[in-house]
Amino acid sequence: MPRKKKPSPGSTGLSIKEITETKPPAAVEVLMERIGTDGGHVLASYREPFGGNWVVFAALPLERVAPTPYQRELSPTHVKNLTTVIPKVGRYLDPVVAVPSDEGYWTPNGMHRHAALTALGAKAIMALVVPEKEVALRILALNTEKAHNLKDKSLEVMRMERALAGMKDTASRVEPDWAFEFEEPAYLTIGLCYEERPRFAGAVYLPVLKRCEEFLDLPLKQALKERKDRAAQVLKLDDAVADVVERLKEAGLRSPYLKTFVVARINPLRFVKAPKVGAKAPKASFDATFGKMIQKARDMDTSKIRQQDLASMAGAVAED
Repeated sequence: MPRKKKPSPGSTGLSIKEITETKPPAAVEVLMERIGTDGGHVLASYREPFGGNWVVFAALPLERVAPTPYQRELSPTHVKNLTTVIPKVGRYLDPVVAVPSDEGYWTPNGMHRHAALTALGAKAIMALVVPEKEVALRILALNTEKAHNLKDKSLEVMRMERALAGMKDTASRVEPDWAFEFEEPAYLTIGLCYEERPRFAGAVYLPVLKRCEEFLDLPLKQALKERKDRAAQVLKLDDAVADVVERLKEAGLRSPYLKTFVVARINPLRFVKAPKVGAKAPKASFDATFGKMIQKARDMDTSKIRQQDLASMAGAVAED
């Protein structure tokens, strides 16, 4: 594969003049008027320097802003840290991204900052307001305030798919249309597993799912039904694996990676060479792979497993 040529310095995006000296299009002027009507105040409008898209920098009433409804669960610890740090610094300098919603404005990347300012009794929040509502779905790409773990990502993309499936203008579209927003097809199936079992060990099953999952070329409502069927299969396997783990414990075996060990042992793809990074390869059959794994788990003879067999699991993936 030819090495990608690096852009030369100063060759990408807009110049200072292009950023600041262009009249906003009609859609942006409408947005600016709305911000004023909603009790906010526009401080500036400009084209962001990389892609040239329009942004409105504004102060918004805090009560008019809310996180997008399909985000991860709020972390009380992170909010507490923010509510401690902001008063110590004596200022708040980190605008959120916001998009217009029916009720006011949604922020896809400022849930914890919004909660902290609310807890501190703030009246307003600074926001980079963009007119394109689809930016609200770019949660995983935009969220740099607190790193997502697998559970966060999976729950968010599943909530996004469910929301999109319930909207008239997006319900008939297919999963590949949202590949950037969803990021990884396995997250959709794992998200349903986490909804069913909050303590589900998603990281243990992710490597297998990545070898089997693709975005489904189905309307989102149909795709959701298929995802539910797949999640049911994964949970069925999880039950069978949990049974094996209990039998290993009863036999006196001890390791924080027992579940990881069992899944690796029954994985029919472990000796199938994975494709090179960037190479396109056919996916393994989901039904065939998980059907085999369920049967292997049920048939596993735990009497043949020794403590030394578990040594290879040192440093393996955490079991959530």
